[in-house]
Amino acid sequence: MKTKAFLSIALVILFSINTLAQDNSKCYGFELSTGASVAAKKLEGSTLNPGFGFEGIFHYRFMPHIGVYAGWGWNKFGADYSFAGNDVCFEETGYVFGLQFKHPIGQSKTSYYLRAGGLNNHIEIENSDGDITHDSGHGLGWQLAGGFDFKLGKNWSLTPGVKFNSLNREVENEGVNVPLNLNYLQLRIGLLKKF
Repeated sequence: MKTKAFLSIALVILFSINTLAQDNSKCYGFELSTGASVAAKKLEGSTLNPGFGFEGIFHYRFMPHIGVYAGWGWNKFGADYSFAGNDVCFEETGYVFGLQFKHPIGQSKTSYYLRAGGLNNHIEIENSDGDITHDSGHGLGWQLAGGFDFKLGKNWSLTPGVKFNSLNREVENEGVNVPLNLNYLQLRIGLLKKF
């Protein structure tokens, strides 16, 4: 309940700040990105295979170079051997939100961006049949990202970048709480539509 109230108040404030924007370019955007994900370390003794994922986020720029973003993401890693059995998948899904700084590079049509935000995600473990055997429940984590915005044409951009996610959750396995500290790097390519 507190989270919904906080998000509602934050959105009202951000949308009311729209009059502070100092240029007439598009303030809103929607970005879809996908690509490879690589674990930065073992997950509770399990070596995670390289995975993949995607993210869909809305952007709102309330100052010339500063904005906010929020959306939903999904990432999947396989593991040949783990505490939860052999041939399992670890899926992290949930919400992402944060601040973005974007600035043009010289006089070119290319910009760079930096993002810092939070996650409200959970980790599910699926067996080889695709059945969910464990679910950590949602909890907070963080994300850092950076990349480039290459303008393709009117209101369209290509957005390659790198993201780092960190999420600490736990699951119960045979009566024992198992910590899941998932840290991973994402190599992403995205398509952004401004409106």
